Amino acid sequence: MDSSSVSPSQSRLFRPLKVGTMNLQHRIVLPPLTRFRNDDAHVPLDFMQKYYADRASAPGTLVISEATAVAHSEEGQRNLPGLVSDDQVEGWRKIIAGVHAQGSYYFQQIWAMGRASDAEYMEERGLPYRSSSNVPLPKSRMQPREMTEAEILDTIQAFVDTAKRAVAAGADGIEIHSAHGYMLDQFLSDGINKRTDRWGGSIEGRSRLTIEVVKAVVAAIGADRVGLRLSPFAGFQGSEKSDSRELYTYLVGQLKSLNYKLAYLSLVEATGDPGALIFDDQEINLGQTLDFILEIWDNLSPVIVAGGYRPDTAARAVEYHYKWFDVLIGFGRLFLANPDLVFKIQHGLKLNRYDRSTFYLNKSEVGYNDYAFSEEFLGIASPQEVSAMSTEVVAQDLRMTESGRSLVQAGTAEASEVEA
Repeated sequence: MDSSSVSPSQSRLFRPLKVGTMNLQHRIVLPPLTRFRNDDAHVPLDFMQKYYADRASAPGTLVISEATAVAHSEEGQRNLPGLVSDDQVEGWRKIIAGVHAQGSYYFQQIWAMGRASDAEYMEERGLPYRSSSNVPLPKSRMQPREMTEAEILDTIQAFVDTAKRAVAAGADGIEIHSAHGYMLDQFLSDGINKRTDRWGGSIEGRSRLTIEVVKAVVAAIGADRVGLRLSPFAGFQGSEKSDSRELYTYLVGQLKSLNYKLAYLSLVEATGDPGALIFDDQEINLGQTLDFILEIWDNLSPVIVAGGYRPDTAARAVEYHYKWFDVLIGFGRLFLANPDLVFKIQHGLKLNRYDRSTFYLNKSEVGYNDYAFSEEFLGIASPQEVSAMSTEVVAQDLRMTESGRSLVQAGTAEASEVEA
């Protein structure tokens, strides 16, 4: 097969793959995408149910949520989501049920924001503005406070508690966000982390928090329900590392030595730095590859890669560059603009163009639920048939989630106590 003309529909993009407990029917993933469509209490707005369910419309798709706060103190900007209060959990439970109604799978990405929070918004609510060290964001005069040992340990527990809430709400698993200059990545970066205790300094010290979060969450919900996102080459929010290759060689090597068969690793290519993709920051580390990480991981579990892929470049990636590995491709902006992206790629249909100006319109359906399905997709079944089928399956899924919640909570409580 000529690498310049590989057909996406005939490529490994459409080869099924088992990921954790999930049997995916293809390798096209909706990755985490911040959209600011939650209410002022950081609860999902009702119209978010449609957004996620639409992008799960090809059965067997992996849908990963936008980054979701593990504590109210990490709801660091207006209209970002949390998964802490009962109302927040209920909002996500409905979204998860809608994804399952389509025959697809759902992971909740969870994070702590640290210095990436809006300092004024934090002050307004009487919450601490903090980070690994007191190093400000680039071009900011707001200096975060260095976190205490107790706060670090509380953060680890918050990841555990939120992971358990996500699974109890019906999620197939969670993705730990340790990328792009958010809190866990603020500990990894030698440009941000200036600590001299066991949480900083050496590569071992800077890696400790991410490793401890992974260990604690795995103990609570099981490795096959845990994914981890890393961005080795990104400089977004001042997160570039001077020792990236050595750092991630150590970090991934340590995780592999634990022999956790995680659901997946999620890795961002050098071409996927959100600063350059979305905010026109200077591109850095171009030409660097993720190959060394995949070689270390050595198919212990699948790997999701993302970084401005198009259908043709994704097909070439899985057929050639990553042919020896179990790789999936995350499509961010294209999935945002094409709810039936999987169907369109499979059938070679024209893609909707995305409108960057509507990516982050707080609480608005504009640029959110107004991207059209293809006529070809809509011709598969009548709206009445789709509506009736989805309504019944959602109801069944909600009943199953409710009946199973106590079992999940009972099963994870012991693991949490052992870890503590």
